[in-house]
Amino acid sequence: MPQKTIQDIFSDYLNKQPIFTNKKALTISYTPEDVPHRDSQINQLGLILAPALKNDRPSNVFIYGGTGTGKTLITRYVTNQLEIAAKKAESDLYVMYVNCKMKRVADTEYRLLAYLANILGKEVPPTGLPTVQVYKIFFDALEERKGVIILIIDEIDALISKVGDEILYNFTRINQELQNIKISIIGISNNVSFIDYIDARVKSALSEEEFVFPPYNAVQLQDILNDRAKIAFSEDRIKEGVISKCAALAAQEHGDARRALDLLRVSGELAERNNDTVITEKHVDLAESKVDMDRILEVVKTQPKQSKSVMYSIFSLLDGATKEKILTGEVYDTYINICSQISLKPLTQRRISDIITELDMLSIINAKVISKGRYGRTREIGLAISKDIHNRVMDYLKKEFYL
Repeated sequence: MPQKTIQDIFSDYLNKQPIFTNKKALTISYTPEDVPHRDSQINQLGLILAPALKNDRPSNVFIYGGTGTGKTLITRYVTNQLEIAAKKAESDLYVMYVNCKMKRVADTEYRLLAYLANILGKEVPPTGLPTVQVYKIFFDALEERKGVIILIIDEIDALISKVGDEILYNFTRINQELQNIKISIIGISNNVSFIDYIDARVKSALSEEEFVFPPYNAVQLQDILNDRAKIAFSEDRIKEGVISKCAALAAQEHGDARRALDLLRVSGELAERNNDTVITEKHVDLAESKVDMDRILEVVKTQPKQSKSVMYSIFSLLDGATKEKILTGEVYDTYINICSQISLKPLTQRRISDIITELDMLSIINAKVISKGRYGRTREIGLAISKDIHNRVMDYLKKEFYL
């Protein structure tokens, strides 16, 4: 039988009955009309932001929770609803959103300010101006408006790790310096403890309201997937057991709805590529391996250089070790050597300990605190990923650092 040409493949794809009707419903960028199992958080955030409808500045808010617990979704959902209410009430309200892990957006103070100024209609060149002048352009753009601005800073911990907390202090001073506009900040973070490392004056000005999003359980994830599946797939395309398996696997991973949605979407894509008309649990098994690989690699690629250096130190130690666990001190010694090889200024041991905590929260490593008696406490570190993914990450980091 002659091998199919690329045009044959494209033609087959166009002619076959699709599995998906709306694949976007299984992505994080999709905002559904109804958000199940987050009524308390929706109402709480709504009550905090409601004063904007009467031209009063709402309190600043910090929202914490693990990946896939609905932080960004609920924030966007509530602010979308707030905009609808503001339009009806003829209130002056603007919502601005920035994700600090977007490439070349929030990796420097200059770029972040330029991005925000551009949203407000002011053109700022990518480089070349003094930062003070970019602040002035941004402030002028704000002053041209009246009412209330809600500024959503997603992955705010990534911003602080890249540019420091001085920028947040400057944001808190906006309300003192501008006459026509009031600004309220919503900070979103996966790292519950990051606020502890912010300067006290910034913390006192910012953390007016805080709440934590709990992880979803398997039953809640199943409800979410059932709702999205009705939108995403053609009828009778999912075999019994597929959705419950996706939900159960994601519930094991800190109740991550994003992971559950990814598993279901990738299962559908794999079925489609294989010319299968129905998604089965076999496709979920294949999807699990692919999603894990893609997620970890994406997380690694978006980490700052210091975090990558710590990761490389841990991985290289565990690569050559006969034991499966290493200690924080060993990691720091190796990290210092890596820094000298790649011309990177080393951080303090305390900051490296913070980065190890962050990598643990990202499920790349397991870091367990153990007592050394009169010698104090340390952490025992092991891998939280498969050997295959570990090898892929090491290959990426070696290329990144030319090692």
